[in-house]
Amino acid sequence: MSKPADNPADPFKKALAEATRTMADDPDLGVSYSVDPPGATAEQVRLPQVTRRLTRDEVLMARGTADAYALRHRHHDAGVNARYLPQGNMARELYNAMETARCEAVGARRMPGTAGNIEAKIGSEATRRGYGELSDRAQAPLAVAAGYWIRQAATGRPLPAAAQNVLDLWRPFIEEATGDRIESLDDVLADQTAFAKLARSLIEDLGYGDQLGDDPDTEDEDEDDGASEDEEEQEPDSTGQDEEEDEAEASPENAQEQQQDPSQAQVSMEDAAEADSDEESEAPEADQPMDPPPPPPISEADPNYVVFTEAHDEVVDAADLAEPAELERLRAYLDQQLEPLKGAVSRLANRLQRRLQAQQNRSWEFDLEEGILDAGRLARIVASPTTPLSFKQEQDTEFRDTVVTLLLDNSGSMRGRPISIAAICADVLARTLERCGVKVEILGFTTRAWKGGQSREDWLKAGRPSAPGRLNDLRHIVYKSADAPWRRVRPNLGLMMKEGLLKENIDGEALEWAHRRMVGRAEARKILMVISDGAPVDDSTLSVNPANYLEKHLRDVIAMVEKRRAVELLAIGIGHDVTRYYERAVTITDVEQLAGAMTEQLAALFDSDPRKRARVMGMKRVA
Repeated sequence: MSKPADNPADPFKKALAEATRTMADDPDLGVSYSVDPPGATAEQVRLPQVTRRLTRDEVLMARGTADAYALRHRHHDAGVNARYLPQGNMARELYNAMETARCEAVGARRMPGTAGNIEAKIGSEATRRGYGELSDRAQAPLAVAAGYWIRQAATGRPLPAAAQNVLDLWRPFIEEATGDRIESLDDVLADQTAFAKLARSLIEDLGYGDQLGDDPDTEDEDEDDGASEDEEEQEPDSTGQDEEEDEAEASPENAQEQQQDPSQAQVSMEDAAEADSDEESEAPEADQPMDPPPPPPISEADPNYVVFTEAHDEVVDAADLAEPAELERLRAYLDQQLEPLKGAVSRLANRLQRRLQAQQNRSWEFDLEEGILDAGRLARIVASPTTPLSFKQEQDTEFRDTVVTLLLDNSGSMRGRPISIAAICADVLARTLERCGVKVEILGFTTRAWKGGQSREDWLKAGRPSAPGRLNDLRHIVYKSADAPWRRVRPNLGLMMKEGLLKENIDGEALEWAHRRMVGRAEARKILMVISDGAPVDDSTLSVNPANYLEKHLRDVIAMVEKRRAVELLAIGIGHDVTRYYERAVTITDVEQLAGAMTEQLAALFDSDPRKRARVMGMKRVA
């Protein structure tokens, strides 16, 4: 009798990996599963993690992602792609979206079963990015809409609702700009080279022809013409012109001129040097204009980190983003979410409070003249009645000189259950720590708009300068300041339930902002806990900068915070492995585990035994 698999998801994952290799027509293709964002290289495919529960959404997302990467691996030629790839960022983004749609459409025609899987993936991603809520074309990414347009034209299949909304916003503009050029799509869909030429024509029609660069086909023609001209020049001339040129070069007059040239050149150089020295001597150092001092860097962690404009960024109190009546309504809704978890959360809060209070009174001072009678020393009095009574007293180790900051990811991917659980946990921890005399600050970070907002508009008006840096409007939210009593700010956490609040996340600047707030405080001990469900994502910024631009800045900020050691930094990743960023971090796969993880993390930080702290924090060694 065979032993059952330890993980029920293992047979599915193994079957999906084999199907992916077969569909990609590459038996050596590596297939792995990870909580990190999906990705693919020439030799490896990384698929979304599938948990033991094998939920329908997990299965569809994994199958759709696997099919998409397998079809691109099979029908995409990297050499042809590099040959026709545009130079400008926006044009390149359009080109890649169209090429991805082509590969998936070719696969859908030959293997119709892949179409439904990929559509489930597209629908999930579109919903997570909030495409279904967009009403303004400026907020929707044109490249994504162009990819949807190609896909729908090639397959004739309807798109998921959220994706269809993006296409509908851009369709009138796309169809008016490109005319009837799309009618030739069927003829070139299976030919990547022919499709690349069509895609470049479409990009030019959409107004980004200046970003295409030189036409590779024209360059080949010029190279052929140049090669033939060189061959003609190398052939001897029948009129004897080459001989005449040799004789002219050997004539005495020319030789004399060549001998005079070096001396003339030397004189000219000496005159120029004298002129330069005269000019320098005429301008005293005191009269020379001084360059203005360079502006301070945007980021202390990375002086090279660039922000296109900070004019539209904001740090705002939660109470300023909604009317008091709306905050009360949203808070009531949050309390409804808390109702089913009230018992479990209360037990966790009580456990944390008991652990903290137990550590506050964990030692005794003996042989005192007053205090509590030390019963353990009564035997001495019986033996020697003249011995005075001995008293003892507890030594308090209070945490009143500590501040804890909770920095919550308010990105669109946290929408739904994750943000509700995060808000509930922040509520419970704030009340519990406040009862133990620990000050708590609750902060959130997101952006003011999808796809860049006013910062992107300013960039477009400025003529699309290259490498603009961060290109979105930051919104940093103060739900509770450290000095504000909990009873006054309790309704503020309901703001996280507000529709349209959660957008994109730029973690590095948010972490640096929270760190600056903590460093300026007077408390002796400062603890910063970050709760996030993914790496930094801002489509507007990443579309015109290197792909790792925001992630690199986050790593630099974390390195700065951990090196300075003024703040104790730890992180909790929700379905995302944050241990690759933070030295002290844990990852949870289910948002229901968040309350327990936060409680254990904080309790461990207050534990006096460094070995216990290391065990809970997941560290292998103790310094």
